[in-house]
Amino acid sequence: MRQRGISLIELIMFIVIISVALTGILLVMNIVTRSSADPLVHKQALAIAESLLEEVELMPFTFCDPDDASAVTAQSAVVGGTGCATTVETMGPEAGEARGSTTTPFDNVNDYNGLNMAAGSVTDITGGAAVGGYAANIAVTNAALGAVPAGESLLITVTVTGPDGLPVVLDGYRTRYAPRSVP
Repeated sequence: MRQRGISLIELIMFIVIISVALTGILLVMNIVTRSSADPLVHKQALAIAESLLEEVELMPFTFCDPDDASAVTAQSAVVGGTGCATTVETMGPEAGEARGSTTTPFDNVNDYNGLNMAAGSVTDITGGAAVGGYAANIAVTNAALGAVPAGESLLITVTVTGPDGLPVVLDGYRTRYAPRSVP
């Protein structure tokens, strides 16, 4: 008479094989779950970098400090004549200016050069709540853009580093559209 069913040895082998396969699947799922937060950190760093780059690009780019009486009409970065009345714009903020200040905020693209926000101190332009664990640096340099000479265009580089330590770097250009320097 034929016996039907499985033996104890076959059952034990089946349990061992399934256990090994299940362990491998669970290890892969553990690695995927652990690293699934990384895209969120990277996307948040990218959003911060885009926001900061847009903030800088929307600022005026003039020969004179925007508080200068001739800022709108100056055609060169000199005091007098067709230039500034008193204050030529230079790289970095003027004395007393600070990003997010209610009395003397940054008022020109150049003011952002060298801005460093340590981890946990990245805020919006009004100084709102800080984004924890993210650091940001902004560099503004004269750089030619095609036929636009370096004196008429600026390269803005925003670097944001998230809690994972990986930097996100965005570059943008800002050109002086008016007034132009006299050839």
